Amino acid sequence: MDGKEKVGMISHYFDKVGVALVELSSDIRSGDRILIEGATTSFEQVVESMQIEHETVTHAGQGQAIGLKVEEKVRKGDGVFRI
Repeated sequence: MDGKEKVGMISHYFDKVGVALVELSSDIRSGDRILIEGATTSFEQVVESMQIEHETVTHAGQGQAIGLKVEEKVRKGDGVFRI
C-alpha cells in the first residue's frame, strides 16, 4: 500500500485508560496522522497525546517506547504507520 511508513508496533494496551504502548522503529511527532492496523484492527487518528515515562512529549524517536492515547481498542502486535 502506498503512502504509509511503519513507525512502530503495539506491545501492550491499557484498556481502562485507552493507552497503547508503542515500540518505535521510526520517529513520531504530535500532529502526525497514523494508521493502526492488525488482524482485527484498522483505524486512523492524529497523534494528540503521547508520553515517555509519564512525561508528555511532542516527539519521540526510534528505539523509544511511548504511551499513546488511542481512539479505539488495539492489540499487541498491531502495526503503527504514518500516513
